Amino acid sequence: MNDSVKAEAGSGFMNKIDLRVMAPFLALALLLVLGTFSNPNFLTVNNLMNVATRSAFIAIIAVGATFVISAGGLDLSVGAMVAFVASLMIMFINSAAIANPYLLLVAAMILAILIGMACGLLNGVITTVGRIEPFIVTLGTMGIYRGLTTWLSQGGAITVRDFEVQQIYRPAYFGNVLGVPVPVIAIIATALIGAFVLYRTRYGRHVIAVGSNEEVARYSGISVRNVRIITYLIQGLCVAVAVLFYVPRLGSTSATTGMLWELQAITAVVVGGTALRGGVGRIWGTICGAFILEIVGNIMLLSNFISEYLIAAIQGAIIIIAMLVQRSLLRRQ
Repeated sequence: MNDSVKAEAGSGFMNKIDLRVMAPFLALALLLVLGTFSNPNFLTVNNLMNVATRSAFIAIIAVGATFVISAGGLDLSVGAMVAFVASLMIMFINSAAIANPYLLLVAAMILAILIGMACGLLNGVITTVGRIEPFIVTLGTMGIYRGLTTWLSQGGAITVRDFEVQQIYRPAYFGNVLGVPVPVIAIIATALIGAFVLYRTRYGRHVIAVGSNEEVARYSGISVRNVRIITYLIQGLCVAVAVLFYVPRLGSTSATTGMLWELQAITAVVVGGTALRGGVGRIWGTICGAFILEIVGNIMLLSNFISEYLIAAIQGAIIIIAMLVQRSLLRRQ
């Protein structure tokens, strides 16, 4: 009798564990073990910090993508948007419109934030007001942003010409606070804000409600249009924040900047446990998913088992596997 009671208690405990929540963290732990066996230098503080730093761009963008996807949307334009926003930011710096380099840099950063939010707003308005599938809208704006960047750069690169501004700006990517790289701090801050908004605010609950069932949300008095527009606005803001850390890294951008970043962002979101159909959003799972993608690439670089040129192919396979796992877990419930 006691054994049966214990068995029931154990099974009840296991039922309470949501495998979709735990799966990305278990996968991350498995990758850390695999990386350790593939190269003894993998599990060092320097290497792991470098991995986390390099994942900053995708992790920050993917936080915004979590909002969009949770509300039942999709944004394929984020990579092209990065190139477009970064180009305009660098061109403003090169214009030397403000004599003081510090004020010039601050103004350029504010401009990048505003342009990113404007691009996100454009995607949201066209999608909701025009009632066009987000896949089509953002595929179109992806071409627009990429084409405008090519035109601005005349097919080449746009580089920061002011050496003083470049030196002032470098610590934004290469600096650290108490040993922690600034981009890693940016990831944590973005995730904390995103998690608070999604989990602790009325708007966050509306995002999940819209993604779960649009009609029910509308009958409940939720403005579906406004909720979705704001998710794209948040996505544009996250893209702009990522740009703020991308520009000091290379001090240059071109029409190829951000290529396939939309695939990586969506993969990070899906691997993190957010349902691609909407209605479920997991911010910390998304961050874990971004780390997983970067760690996979890092293991490939440190080992000689798989060519580093297959990273994009591996990432494409990961999103397919993640979708299959999600569907399998849903069927079990």
